[in-house]
Amino acid sequence: MRISELARTVELPAATIRFYETEGLIEKPARSVSNYRRYGQEAIKQLGFIRQCRSLGIGLAEIRRLMDLAKAPGADCTEVDDLLDEHIARVHEQRRNLAKLERELKALRADCHPSKQVRRCGILRDSAAKLPAAGR
Repeated sequence: MRISELARTVELPAATIRFYETEGLIEKPARSVSNYRRYGQEAIKQLGFIRQCRSLGIGLAEIRRLMDLAKAPGADCTEVDDLLDEHIARVHEQRRNLAKLERELKALRADCHPSKQVRRCGILRDSAAKLPAAGR
């Protein structure tokens, strides 16, 4: 199938498929006599795996490593577990950072003056106070 057909099948832009090909995440396809890329079922499987990983927030380097490991189905999967444990730890750190951000935003929101006038808005007042004065 040509790249446009593959793109429709896997619901990815053709440019993304070409990028994954350039990055070595999917195998380079055969070319037709007219030099069009000709993809097979393996590309659909590879792109499905990549999409699943990306939906989990797994980065391209990690995906590449997982795909390399998948080529040795009889090998020990400790490295896969380690990779996922590292990813889980990063997700926990992101959650902590987002919770901190939420607390800071709520504190700013709570600082809003009951008059609802911009000149008394604590968020804008505090932000303006932190800006450098013009001409300094």
